[in-house]
Amino acid sequence: MAKAADVYFQVDPWKIVEEGFDPSYSRVSESIFSLANETMGVRGFFDEGGSVDSLRGGYVNGVYDLEFLPKSYQGIIDHSHFMIPAADWLRTRLTLGGETLDLGKSVFRDFRRELDMRTGTLTRSFLWQAADGKELQVSFLRFVDMTHRERGNQVITLRPLNFSGEIEVSLGVSFDVRHEGYDTCFWQEARLEAAENRLQAQAHTTYSGQEMFAGAAFSLPSGARAAARRENQSLSLDAVLPLTQGQETSLHRRAVLLYDGQQGEALWAAGEAALRAAEQVSLAESLQAQQDWWEAYWRTCDIEIEANPDGDAQLVAAEQQGIRYCSFQLAQTYNGGSMRHNIGAKGLTGEAYNGHAFWDTEACCLPFYLFTNPEAAKDLLLFRYNTLPQALERARMLDCQGACYPIATLNGQEACSLWQHASLQLQPSTAVAYGIWHYVQVTGDRDFLYRYGVEMLIQIARFLASRAAQGNATGKYGFFGVMGPDEFHMMVNNNAYTNYMGKRTLEFAAEALRDLEKDAPEACEALQAKVQLTAEEVAHWADIAENMYMPQTPEGLYEQHDGFFNLPHTDINAIPISEFPLYSHWSYDRIYRTDMIKQPDVLMFLYLYNSSFAEEIKRINYEFYQQRTIHESSLSPAIHSILAAELGKIEEATGFFGFATRLDLDNYNRNTREGLHITSIAMAWANIVYGFAGLRSDGDILRFAPVLPDRWAKLTFSILYQGRVIRVTLEGEGASFQLVQGEPLKIQIYGEDFLLTKTE
Repeated sequence: MAKAADVYFQVDPWKIVEEGFDPSYSRVSESIFSLANETMGVRGFFDEGGSVDSLRGGYVNGVYDLEFLPKSYQGIIDHSHFMIPAADWLRTRLTLGGETLDLGKSVFRDFRRELDMRTGTLTRSFLWQAADGKELQVSFLRFVDMTHRERGNQVITLRPLNFSGEIEVSLGVSFDVRHEGYDTCFWQEARLEAAENRLQAQAHTTYSGQEMFAGAAFSLPSGARAAARRENQSLSLDAVLPLTQGQETSLHRRAVLLYDGQQGEALWAAGEAALRAAEQVSLAESLQAQQDWWEAYWRTCDIEIEANPDGDAQLVAAEQQGIRYCSFQLAQTYNGGSMRHNIGAKGLTGEAYNGHAFWDTEACCLPFYLFTNPEAAKDLLLFRYNTLPQALERARMLDCQGACYPIATLNGQEACSLWQHASLQLQPSTAVAYGIWHYVQVTGDRDFLYRYGVEMLIQIARFLASRAAQGNATGKYGFFGVMGPDEFHMMVNNNAYTNYMGKRTLEFAAEALRDLEKDAPEACEALQAKVQLTAEEVAHWADIAENMYMPQTPEGLYEQHDGFFNLPHTDINAIPISEFPLYSHWSYDRIYRTDMIKQPDVLMFLYLYNSSFAEEIKRINYEFYQQRTIHESSLSPAIHSILAAELGKIEEATGFFGFATRLDLDNYNRNTREGLHITSIAMAWANIVYGFAGLRSDGDILRFAPVLPDRWAKLTFSILYQGRVIRVTLEGEGASFQLVQGEPLKIQIYGEDFLLTKTE
């Protein structure tokens, strides 16, 4: 694999630590130190700003604006939408003896930044040596509230070492925030009001018409003098604080960002009430509630790895830190707080990918929630149900029937203006169908299937049937002019992934409809009338599924798409590290004319429907495609690791695991500065549970086939399954499965059935 770790942060089991500051690594650190609570998020930028290279980004889920595009061809969107920065609630300026703190210019030492994953708090401290000789110990604490998702907290603590005197502090709330890519502020007509130690602001987006309330209340130390100041769309509290040598002086900012669909006076009143409620909670109470939330989370979701005494203890420690960091960021990004949101590829950590969600949610993120927070998994699928009208409209734009889910979206509409992705990739629709199937498979939630799932499945099947066609050469059905998961090959015919997932989707839609008719005939009849479904249409789905073309050699090797085997070969290991990411160093058309693969394509459907394929089929395909995959997608290493573990290639599996679990911490793709790879982070969790624990959840029974890397002495984690809590421990050559909570359950381990019962 032609990529290498860029090691920068200290290894610690529960913390991410930066000792000393490297300005060239500033944006990477900002991404790594991002905080979020699903609703609001903030990158780890310096509170005080300054001249250091920075993306000063804070975001609120679901807040976006519009871009209007030139009208071109049928099926290509004429407007897009993208996440924009929310109000800046951390704006801070410190001035001592006439010098304003700027870590790009000021003299400082003993810099330390620390993210504590047990409490969800970020701290930063350093000693500021001002030009006039004064030395001031400065520390910042921030966290976003996991129990009150509209709240954020900041604490600034100052301790003068060699002087007593005064410091000027400016604390602001601002809608003067610019989207870096567009170099534009998308907030208009801010309403600004100040009361005693309280700032309140409200503004609306330029085109989407969304409104946001932003407020902050400040607890200042005794003796402080303060006055409010307005400037453009910003409101600041300028204060002078007395400092005493050797003593700590602190101030506390409680902030509220509110976006809930309300507008005007109704939103202003709701924002005022939320800010007053936040003021009533002490810092100690907020910190305790924060710690309690994370403590409860880790009881269910922690993964513990212990090193073998004869192994590489430092490497295992890095893996432990990496997988905890992945779990931490998943909880921050989404935990089932709303059906209006999905999981953006960068979460709330940066502006790359415009905040959009992709098909990665259902294909890669859903398993984590299925086995740790099933209600959140359900909410993710309900987002797709709530945006079904937009998917129906998108299919019509493409001259198709039914529902075509978008390749990139925040609100359910297609946001991708690149036709080769938005029009050729059918993965979102088949992934939604797979997500419904997998959710019902794991949870047994037939009520969800019948109330929401079947309707989505009918419309997805209708779309696929209208998009499929019979090939002249084979007489079989297939999908023509598509782009599969491997985005290095476009406008191909009979992409194996697309054909296989289409076949399984059509079969599942018909099966779910039959089950609904059997279990709730009246509901089935009403649904068929609603969507005008006929028996002939369902029969056509069955015909397409039964006669779907799957390009495959006699030995069982699937051809990724028609003509793939004839493409020129590229030695991926000969590509210099300096040429990554490829999209930034290779011309677009150069990438498309070799057999190099961006990410798993054939291997992806062998992973998703693992139980449907013999081991030898998985082996021959893995060995052929692994050596052609460049892993330019962050999702790629974990898929390879899971399959490698299943095939007994343990050394290969652990190598890929290290890449997957520390992709951002070690900046493997050299683009962490743009934001975290949230969906890849979800696959790192799957890498443990599906890879080394060997879980398979696509059959009639939960199956495990554990394989422990040599350098690990012990692996422990828990999963939730249909009201049960199962504790899994792998140690040496043994494995134990403990039913901690719930009714007895039959599982399969290495092909043998066992009954789990709860022991007192």
